[in-house]
Amino acid sequence: MPLSKRRFLGLAAALAALAAFSGAVPPARAQAGPIKVVATTGMIADAARQVGGDLVEVKALMGPGVDPHSYRQTRTDIVAMINADLVLWHGLYLEAQMEDFMRDLGRKRAVVAVAEALPKEKLQAHDDYANKFDPHVWMNPDLWSHVVIAVRDALIAARPEAKATFEANAEAHLKDLAELAAYAKKVLASVPAESRVLLTAHDAFNYFGAAYGFEVLGIQGISTESEAGLSRISELVDMLVSRKVRAVFVETSVSDRNIRALVEGAAARGHKVIVGGELFSDAMGENGTYEGTYLGMIDHNATTIARALGGDVPERGMRGRLSVGS
Repeated sequence: MPLSKRRFLGLAAALAALAAFSGAVPPARAQAGPIKVVATTGMIADAARQVGGDLVEVKALMGPGVDPHSYRQTRTDIVAMINADLVLWHGLYLEAQMEDFMRDLGRKRAVVAVAEALPKEKLQAHDDYANKFDPHVWMNPDLWSHVVIAVRDALIAARPEAKATFEANAEAHLKDLAELAAYAKKVLASVPAESRVLLTAHDAFNYFGAAYGFEVLGIQGISTESEAGLSRISELVDMLVSRKVRAVFVETSVSDRNIRALVEGAAARGHKVIVGGELFSDAMGENGTYEGTYLGMIDHNATTIARALGGDVPERGMRGRLSVGS
């Protein structure tokens, strides 16, 4: 796929900055000091904190509401990654604008694309790009467990003497993920079969749909870089009306403009569709909140979807920790 002029110039600047710093060596640290980890997404940063515990110091490049598909590394990001002991990124073309930079950085520093550890047979094809995969694997906690294991192994490689600690922390977190998967399966199974249609701004929920038996529809494709045309909006309005779909969902990291157009289009046809809630798709909730953790992110999504589509859910989610109104 040819580079746009803007993307080419951005990549050139990033590579120039990398070249300027490539001879720099991270400062020596006492062996007992924390491992400095830089993660691209909040989901990966959370996994590193869960597995690393007190032995890691983690910085996430992309915060709440940030779209990883279009994110470009800043000079500050470059400095942070070069001075890190370990850089963790997702891969699978999620960080599309950073791909070439991360591959180049990996020849000079400890850099791991953690989602690329998943077995290929568990991945779904990418709708927009040939020979690539849908990167949104965090939508299924069972798949995300492979990423947690990859994070564990990367931390062990960075500090072999702490292997037992990382293994124990990872095992505890994997049990949390199993509980989360069981909760999501239970509440989503309570949604009437005819109502299991999940319509969002872009196709971030295909792994979710496959895991829990939902038909998933996105106005845009897997990448938020794709555009939704008027014909696509009209087609989806027809579907909402004919199938009497009761709710659609907005996303925290994607504009709600197209979703609002669907609601208005259905109303003009005499069918009321509500916005069932705001889902976390490509980024987690606010830092320091339960929804700002991976467990809270998926708990919120499963609870919100099931409630809006007629399922039976606890008021505040799996462990009673969701924010009021979440």
